[in-house]
Amino acid sequence: MLKKKKKLTKKAIKEDKLVTSFNNTLAFIDEYRSKIMLYGGIVLVTVVLIIFFVNRNIQLNQQAGLELSRMVTIYDSGSYLEAINGKPGTKLIGLKKIVEDYSGTKNGETAKIYLANSYNFLGKYDEAFKYFKDYDGNINMYKAASLAGQGDYYASKKDYAKAGDYFEKAAHINELVALNPEYLLKAGINYLFAGNKTKAKEVLNNIKTDYKTFTVSNQVDKYLVQTE
Repeated sequence: MLKKKKKLTKKAIKEDKLVTSFNNTLAFIDEYRSKIMLYGGIVLVTVVLIIFFVNRNIQLNQQAGLELSRMVTIYDSGSYLEAINGKPGTKLIGLKKIVEDYSGTKNGETAKIYLANSYNFLGKYDEAFKYFKDYDGNINMYKAASLAGQGDYYASKKDYAKAGDYFEKAAHINELVALNPEYLLKAGINYLFAGNKTKAKEVLNNIKTDYKTFTVSNQVDKYLVQTE
């Protein structure tokens, strides 16, 4: 006589499924062991490389910061040629060398702005433009300086409409950038030179509205009358 089948409880069913799933997992691991080890090794190597490059970037950025701090004093003194080239025979390697060696680091990108400004002060606008355009950092003040520097370049080439556009872009990178009203004033002046009185009036009025407590706002009216 056949025995009556025992009814499985929900718990037993779950346990049976768990055992089956576990056994299937073991079988999968056994079948694909070599591939798992291979891909696991690749992941491990990738993680190690990421850690290495992150640490390397930190070290390079720190070194770039040290080199840059040495040159900023010379830059601030107005010795722009020396700031660019450094002092042969000393540890002062110059902004150009800092950019070459540490481009891509935060301080290396900052050095590009100092280098571009140095060329600008020396009247070497093409060289300045190259480094202003090449800035790839994420500091708002320097992003704005990069755009304004390109504006100066186009103004020197008498491409006033493009100069106005770049100065206006510089003024809108971040509302906390202290030079925003000056950038807007330069934008307005260049738009006037370009014959775009409507755009000039718009940006000049922005100064009166948003930056009326800044000294530069005192210069706005003499340019606004030219937009009528």
